[in-house]
Amino acid sequence: MVLTDCDGVLTDTGTYYSHEGELMKRFSIRDGMGAERLRNLVNVETGIITGENTGIVSSRAAKLQITEVHLGIKNKTEKLNEILTAKNLQNYEVAFIGDDTNDIEIMKVVGLSACPSDATKFAKEVADVIVENKGGYGAFRDFAELIIEAKSSK
Repeated sequence: MVLTDCDGVLTDTGTYYSHEGELMKRFSIRDGMGAERLRNLVNVETGIITGENTGIVSSRAAKLQITEVHLGIKNKTEKLNEILTAKNLQNYEVAFIGDDTNDIEIMKVVGLSACPSDATKFAKEVADVIVENKGGYGAFRDFAELIIEAKSSK
């Protein structure tokens, strides 16, 4: 299973507002293809665990057919443990990509952790992998392709 944070990984951390005050976020189509390729090529489920709690994240997840979506989560490690129990998985069977201090604890306990190239220094210090692209510009796709390559070579 591959889990991701949202803001700073799937988005560029920017928050945009329309002239009517509607919140908008920018997502990369490449990241969406990464989730699809994980699912279709190597049968790996993806999920989102984020502190953000907006309908935008739910809408994006639905479009990408990501069914494991957890919004407004303050303790990501606690949520991970709930997922592990529900899916009968072990920590080492999960990969996570995050970008900031609120991702560090979960990054320390999963089997493989990553962060975008523009992540905070704190996330970079604990990540197993720092992917080439920035958050919102293909970072999740980079991580997905590493996992696809590793699973395909077995």
